[in-house]
Amino acid sequence: MKDFGGKLAVITGGGSGMGRELARQLVAEGCDVAMCDVSTENMIDTKRLCEDEAPQGIVVSTFRADVSDEEQVGLFRDYVGEHHDTARINLLFNNAGIAGGGSFVNNERSEWDKVFGVCWNGVYFCTRAFMPMLLEADEGHIVNTSSVNGFWASLGPQTSHTAYSAAKFAVKGFTEALVNDLRNNAPHIKASVVMPGHIGTSIVTNTNVVLGKPNAEGLTSEDLSRARKRLTGRGLPADDMSDDQIREAIAQIAVNFRDNAPTSAAEAATIILDGVREERWRILVGDDAHAIDRLVRGAPEEAYEEGFMDELRDEAGWAVGR
Repeated sequence: MKDFGGKLAVITGGGSGMGRELARQLVAEGCDVAMCDVSTENMIDTKRLCEDEAPQGIVVSTFRADVSDEEQVGLFRDYVGEHHDTARINLLFNNAGIAGGGSFVNNERSEWDKVFGVCWNGVYFCTRAFMPMLLEADEGHIVNTSSVNGFWASLGPQTSHTAYSAAKFAVKGFTEALVNDLRNNAPHIKASVVMPGHIGTSIVTNTNVVLGKPNAEGLTSEDLSRARKRLTGRGLPADDMSDDQIREAIAQIAVNFRDNAPTSAAEAATIILDGVREERWRILVGDDAHAIDRLVRGAPEEAYEEGFMDELRDEAGWAVGR
């Protein structure tokens, strides 16, 4: 699929981050977009940006849906068909994701299951729901967002990262299996797995909203105790910090993750769309993603040791998980 003009793209998690930037770049090329997100407010902003930049006649639709709920995904699919008056789509970007659920030992099961549900079930449910519409198209492409944590289940040896990593490994394996499945049974449809490194998005803030967690100002004494432990694990002198300083540090982490990333969401979207045009099934996003991939392949037995993080910091300037 060399040209997105005249196509219809479905994007999950279109309210912010890479989903928003994918929508903006696609409509600028003359592609209709149907997006879903759990934040109606964020989608309104995305739609406004798209319509400000889109050629005349481009249709951009929004639908509030939680992709971890199969019934809501089905309603989203039905809405796409009705609103866009079509039985087919060309592009499916399974992009929605949240973080959290780090420890299988200590985190509540409800949080762990929610993170896994959004990041894995969302991909599975949406691919199931929209497959008939992809089959009806002359050409189609499924783009599933995994992560570097889909082949490296870590943010560093001091940080638990199980739910997100397990889900992203599932996304990677599913997409790789689809490559042959589609070649054998639906050769007009391609599949790509996207594995971003550190991208400048609001995933930290959005995760807290989805999981119903308080913002920094609303942290309880128990929350602060857990936060202090996490910050200590990252090498910060949290034991000597006041509660207000802990709150400030937590708030700043979310800002830094978004604003100090080596790759912006817009840059990531461009890399992804270029990969789709080139029909690459494996799309690494960011120099840090390439560095992690190279290091893991070079010494897989060392990937979860502190020495690996030292190499990663040296090669890619990675500070996440420290």
